[in-house]
Amino acid sequence: QLQLVESGGGLVQPGGSLRLSCAASGFTLDYYAIGWFRQAPGKEREGVSCISGSSGSTNYADSVKGRLIISRDNAKRTVYLQMNRLKPEDTAIYYCAAKIHPPGSIATMTPGDYTYWGQGTQVTVSA
Repeated sequence: QLQLVESGGGLVQPGGSLRLSCAASGFTLDYYAIGWFRQAPGKEREGVSCISGSSGSTNYADSVKGRLIISRDNAKRTVYLQMNRLKPEDTAIYYCAAKIHPPGSIATMTPGDYTYWGQGTQVTVSA
């Protein structure tokens, strides 16, 4: 059965770094796009980054470009989100999610497009 488990969240100082991991089981990443999303109190869930299941192409929200990097290790069935130069406004619960990725399609950062979700991991950036 398809399952996603996030890990790596925690409390960090502004300017610090974290690496989030999304471990997948029950499916191969080759056929799925994986997205990272976050939700802060009082805000809607927003897309952070996504990576395609075929070409490995990536997309990023404008607010995180240059600071967050998504990567994929299909052999380990794990997707990572390297988070650098973190800001207080990055504080949120971070979720990874998966959707089937048909040939020729592109990954999206729309939460409603994703079918499978992890439980989330809390990231808090505070001095």
